[in-house]
Amino acid sequence: MPRLALYALAVCALAIAAAVVSFIQGNWLGIVWVLLAGLSSNMGWYYFRKAKLTGGTTAS
Repeated sequence: MPRLALYALAVCALAIAAAVVSFIQGNWLGIVWVLLAGLSSNMGWYYFRKAKLTGGTTAS
C-alpha cells in the first residue's frame, strides 16, 4: 500500500477518534472532525486506487 494512502487513512482514524471524543464531551464542533475524516478517507482510497491502477507502490 502506498505511503500517502497509509498516512491519509491514519489521519482518518485519528479524526474519527477526535470526533467521538468531541461528541461525548457534548461539543458539536466535532462535525468538523467528521468532515475531515471523510476527506482523508477519500484521499486514502484515491491514492490506493491510483497505485493499484499504475501497478506501482510509489505515490509520486
